[in-house]
Amino acid sequence: METARVLVAADKFKGSLTAVQVAERVTAGLRRVVPGVRVETLPVADGGDGTVAAAVAAGFERREARVTGPLGDPVTAAYALRGSTAVVEMAEASGLQHLPDGVFAPLTATTYGSGELLKAALEAGATTIVFGVGGSATTDGGAGMLAALGARFLDADGKPVGPGGGPLAELAEADLSGLDPRLADIDLVLASDVDNPLTGPKGAPEVYGRQKGASEEDIAVLDAALAHYASILGPDTAALPGAGAAGGIGYGALVALGARFRPGIEVMLDVLGFAPALARATLVITGEGSLDEQTLHGKAPAGVAAAARAAGIEVVAVCGRLALPPEALEKAGIRRAYALAELEPDPAVSMAQAGPLLERAAESIARDFLAG
Repeated sequence: METARVLVAADKFKGSLTAVQVAERVTAGLRRVVPGVRVETLPVADGGDGTVAAAVAAGFERREARVTGPLGDPVTAAYALRGSTAVVEMAEASGLQHLPDGVFAPLTATTYGSGELLKAALEAGATTIVFGVGGSATTDGGAGMLAALGARFLDADGKPVGPGGGPLAELAEADLSGLDPRLADIDLVLASDVDNPLTGPKGAPEVYGRQKGASEEDIAVLDAALAHYASILGPDTAALPGAGAAGGIGYGALVALGARFRPGIEVMLDVLGFAPALARATLVITGEGSLDEQTLHGKAPAGVAAAARAAGIEVVAVCGRLALPPEALEKAGIRRAYALAELEPDPAVSMAQAGPLLERAAESIARDFLAG
């Protein structure tokens, strides 16, 4: 019988385990049942938070820069570099994790630090930049990012408009002539699991504003301000898929930086070297904290499963919580899912004990798919 070769390509369990820790725990559980099993780990991400960590786990070098956080205070942000390819995660500079508990600034949070992080990658010699966008604290249409890269956004008096999406209502002139000239010579890939337009019922403020602390009134203000901003920079681009990603930073990258949009998991699988790893595998284990309807729309496990199914390789999943029926899993290319909630129904305990529970789930996978 051919020796089983397992590829563990799972995303993080948000709030419990990083993608690297998920891979370690799954490996430990498998080897407890089948000591000699060959396991290769490739932590994955879909462009959102955890993307830089996945790149570093795949062999990229971790770099750090001091940049402007979403509230204007300095923060330390990481990006990943290998050769002339950089992986930049906007959440590292402008993400919700930089907000103190219970503090939001929906109208004034800025992506300025994301622009500074892109600039750091340029200065490190990157000519291809994978720009993962998601988990943002911001809804400024990428205006802050562009300002950090040399653009000027002026009101009717010729003064710079304030930070955030709200002040864009006062925008009278957008001057992009000062953008860093190096941007013209790079390949900037906008990697996101979100294909929303900038404004409207499916736009950034309406769909994602509430999780950033926006009231209904704030959402209306932001939607109108972003529509005004787009009327000056380029209204056609505002309707493109991905323009609404991460509070509209996708729009800024598409309209002014020449970015091209690709589903985040597709880009990351390419960058991380998933195809050659898949070719060595006889079973793939993927997963994330919650396998639910969102998983099916561009999240990491769906991307991994689709690629593995195309190669004819069986896929199982691990998760904290399973909210998909068997037929939906099968349609996604996942043979079976192992949920920690089946082992520990109390969500708080399950999250606190995610590591040991995940090892037990992996033992079950080994018995069901590898033993004998």
